[in-house]
Amino acid sequence: MEPHAQRAALAALMEGQGRSFAELSRVIGRNPAYLQQYLKRGTPRVLAEADRAMLARYLGVPEAALGGRADGNAIEVARIDVRASAGPGALVEEEARRQPGMFPPALLRQLGVRPAAASMIAVRGDSMSPLLEDGDEILVDGDQRTVKGRGGVFVVRVDGELMVKRLRPAVGGVELVSDNPVYPVRFVRDVEILGRVAWLGRAL
Repeated sequence: MEPHAQRAALAALMEGQGRSFAELSRVIGRNPAYLQQYLKRGTPRVLAEADRAMLARYLGVPEAALGGRADGNAIEVARIDVRASAGPGALVEEEARRQPGMFPPALLRQLGVRPAAASMIAVRGDSMSPLLEDGDEILVDGDQRTVKGRGGVFVVRVDGELMVKRLRPAVGGVELVSDNPVYPVRFVRDVEILGRVAWLGRAL
């Protein structure tokens, strides 16, 4: 991919995902204006391979999308354009798909997640802090929809609200538990369990 095409590809991804120059520059450990200069002025002419790889992972796309070599082994995982609230709950009317994420098959096997059952969504709020922070992306295993034993962390829909909570079995229903002690435990009888959280991604 020619340098101008690489810049165009990155610009399109940034616009589609609502990313800023400063945000992505921080991801690769550069000053806030680094990527603005790269895209607007052509300086540097090409991105360093390590920078391109970090950006691809952060944006959830194969390196080939930014001009790197194609990886024939990566598996596409659907990314849903909603945020599972780790706060009071987010009302969801429609789940629009975004650019898919890319996962190594070995990682999915290690996690025990079938590619067809996997999806990624972002977290909003602080009720699951410190386990999950606002902006984290989580991998959801749609095959795991039953709360057993001590429970686990799941994405659920309650009364139309999408949220990520720790679930515990309870007589006649389940308890929605927040890791942040500021938020009280909530008992519900009717809950739609969409899947168990199997992995999280976080930019440092």
